[in-house]
Amino acid sequence: MTDTRADSTSLLSVCDLKVHFPIKGGVLQRTVDHVKAVDGVSFEVPRGKTVGLVGESGSGKTTTGRAIARLVSITAGSIYYQGQDLAHLSRRDFFAYRKKIQVIFQDPFGSLNPRMTIYSIIAEPLDIHFKEWSKAQKIARVADLLEKVGLSADCMQRYPHQFSGGQRQRIGIARALAVEPEFIICDEPVSALDVSVQAQIVNLLQDLQEELGLTYLFIAHDLAVVEHISDEVLVMTQGKIVEQATADAIYNNPQHPYTKRLLEAVPSL
Repeated sequence: MTDTRADSTSLLSVCDLKVHFPIKGGVLQRTVDHVKAVDGVSFEVPRGKTVGLVGESGSGKTTTGRAIARLVSITAGSIYYQGQDLAHLSRRDFFAYRKKIQVIFQDPFGSLNPRMTIYSIIAEPLDIHFKEWSKAQKIARVADLLEKVGLSADCMQRYPHQFSGGQRQRIGIARALAVEPEFIICDEPVSALDVSVQAQIVNLLQDLQEELGLTYLFIAHDLAVVEHISDEVLVMTQGKIVEQATADAIYNNPQHPYTKRLLEAVPSL
């Protein structure tokens, strides 16, 4: 069922999202309490824009992204994607949205299977979602994706360990783009990279957004990176969003004490 209240300019609307993880205790391992990783979060992501979600480790920002992608169980709340509530879809019904919603993970090495060639890694989602494609079509698609992210098509038969961290993240981006998604959750995509490489990856993401009309939820703890790429910024701590404003307003006139402390902790903006 669709929700007619969803804003037509918003690709994604998160409403009172909660993700609580049970704490087991005792001989029978019964649930004695819960960790409220995400506790009543609401926000919208306009189509074609980048919303930055920033906070310290343990703030709940990554869990929020994983909940949207249905990689963790949702305790309560709604996630409207073009008016459709994804939070309550069965795994079978959510399958169609796997093509529309993709994730770029933090660790560019850990997220790539070291035993698979670059071709196999990028073609894997094609095997799942485009079963009718021929091998030649898949090879052409992988070659195009590699060139789109700044790599040579000649590297298809190589393995992840043969690439640098920045190159592996480019491969991860190519994999996320394989099924032509509309919305990409960037889960700290540059935090594991050298500073000089971070700018290259951020610029690549911005170029791809402009070229392909993508919408991003950009999760990070680095305020300088978030400021550079985001149209709007959400500040999160202890499972809650405590401030939400444009990037300029957050950095020039922060309102919440937690936001001010985050800004003070950044050596140079």
